[in-house]
Amino acid sequence: MTTFKDLKVSAPILAALDTLGYKTPTPIQAQAIPEVLKGKDLLGCAQTGTGKTAAFAIPILQLLNNTKPQGQKRGTIRALILTPTRELAIQIDESFQEYGENLKLKHAVIFGGVNQFSQVNQIKAGVDILVATPGRLLDLMNQKVLSIHQIEIFVLDEADRMLDMGFIHDVKRVLQVIPQNRQTLFFSATMPKAIQSLADSILHNPVKVEVTPESTTAETIQQTLYYVEKANKNKALLQLLKNDVHDSVLVFTRTKHGADKLVKVLFKYEISSAAIHGNKSQNQRQRALEDFKNKKIKVLVATDIAARGIDIDLLKYVINYEIPNVPESYVHRIGRSGRAGAEGFAISLCDVEEIPYVQDIEKTIGIALPVMEMEGLTMSPGFVAKSSVSVKAGKGGKGKPAAPATGKPDNRHRKSKPTSKERRRRQV
Repeated sequence: MTTFKDLKVSAPILAALDTLGYKTPTPIQAQAIPEVLKGKDLLGCAQTGTGKTAAFAIPILQLLNNTKPQGQKRGTIRALILTPTRELAIQIDESFQEYGENLKLKHAVIFGGVNQFSQVNQIKAGVDILVATPGRLLDLMNQKVLSIHQIEIFVLDEADRMLDMGFIHDVKRVLQVIPQNRQTLFFSATMPKAIQSLADSILHNPVKVEVTPESTTAETIQQTLYYVEKANKNKALLQLLKNDVHDSVLVFTRTKHGADKLVKVLFKYEISSAAIHGNKSQNQRQRALEDFKNKKIKVLVATDIAARGIDIDLLKYVINYEIPNVPESYVHRIGRSGRAGAEGFAISLCDVEEIPYVQDIEKTIGIALPVMEMEGLTMSPGFVAKSSVSVKAGKGGKGKPAAPATGKPDNRHRKSKPTSKERRRRQV
């Protein structure tokens, strides 16, 4: 069995990893760390929960600790990690703190939505490693608070989400400023053509590390689908929370308004919950996340963009209160559970208008989602459309399998299938 010592990780970092209880590297860490330590560019295709933050943070710390800056002033930024969301930026910075506990390297994190005062002071005091979201980075660059002209290592994390959130032009502006002679590490959960093109343009003879095939779901996640009328979704969710889910659960909605509305429903039934989405302040989002991690609340209701980067150890349950209209979002959502080989459960509630989304998801992940019955709430079989593709059987959940659909689906209740452009426009 491979160990971190086998990967030539230095003693101070090994000691920190031991304190954290890290015993053996995950597949992406085992493949990426040696290549990054050799100074090579890296193209990593990996879902969340595979340990990719450590896969780049550990070798970056070791490389910077073992080499002195060439002709640079003390405190010059030597490594830049660009990531799309505030939550993910904070978690990456915390990882650098943990892994580099026994090193003298300084790190900082900058993001928008909060006053820049403390962030500016930290940068002025000198920083070796900077974790940043695109907007705040460009803002402070324009104010001449910081310079990235001398960085040695550049990490672009969650590149596909950068594209989804409209940050790709900001990324290109950053790329125009950083040195051409650098080491670049590029990570993305999926590799659509636009992302592959960007990777090709900025990487030099990269080593490719692909841990999980594109658009697949972890085998440790037990997936379940319930067909319910839209008007019965609240009842279905409450029944699941009462009878089947006895631990913390991450619930996904498609919109910010839907998230807030659902929290009000849960509050009415005395179920502790909080919402996390783009309209919440940074302090509100952090407090909700901390309360969820510390089990002060049972349910965290989130939209796709806000949830990207949420890293919660041993989260068992994810519920799709609304089916995502982009299949890759389903993969990212349920990937919050079943992390690092642990068992996970992904439960989806689908109304008749969302059936086309389920069909797209099944095509993408290559399995048919097992359908279960919920007493008194399951949608009439005549409304349920059979899967439009030939797929292998997936892992099921607890409960009684639903009766097979009889006759043709009642298409009067079904909206026309949206185009990919419409789906992107509808995303929140």
